[in-house]
Amino acid sequence: MKPIRVLLADDHGLVRRGFRRLLEDEAGIVVVGEASDGLEAVALTEELKPDVIVLDLSMPKLDGMAAMGEIRRKAPATAVLVLSMHEGAAYIRNAFDTGARGYLLKNAVDVDLVSAIRTVAGGRLYNNPPRDELVPGGERQLTAREKQVLQLIAQGNSNKEIAALLGLSVNTVAVHRANVMETLNVHKTAELVVYAIRKGLVAF
Repeated sequence: MKPIRVLLADDHGLVRRGFRRLLEDEAGIVVVGEASDGLEAVALTEELKPDVIVLDLSMPKLDGMAAMGEIRRKAPATAVLVLSMHEGAAYIRNAFDTGARGYLLKNAVDVDLVSAIRTVAGGRLYNNPPRDELVPGGERQLTAREKQVLQLIAQGNSNKEIAALLGLSVNTVAVHRANVMETLNVHKTAELVVYAIRKGLVAF
């Protein structure tokens, strides 16, 4: 398996060295570069195409939020993991709205940095502090197969009908249905239908 390639962007050299030491002990993660300001973070991301950039929001020359916008435009495949001292709702929501895949408080880095990197590199969202209402969720967290099942449920198909349409066993469809309901934190089929309509997964 290819290692996760990580770029570190923080204006404090001591902080970057601490991050590097922390990550060097982890199998499957390699630090490919360091940036000390926002402009350098954008340039190195475009050049190195890391899997993940760990980006401090408080950066000179170009602040972290503006840098993230440029990174999302120039290197859309790179997942941005934001580091911040702010745990306010506005900061978290703004980061995810700008394109962050993860948000991590600086006081939790020593415990959670590795987990956060692996999470966003795997295509999932990470948020610490956990504020579910601020994180883009729902259909993004569903697998492609679960989305198919959700769409077919919302269209009024039974488990047996979905199984026939997708070439799956009825038991497998039941498992997918249960996983979807758990992921979306809903408990009734009607709630699944409402969710699917609201998110535009089906049209009526």
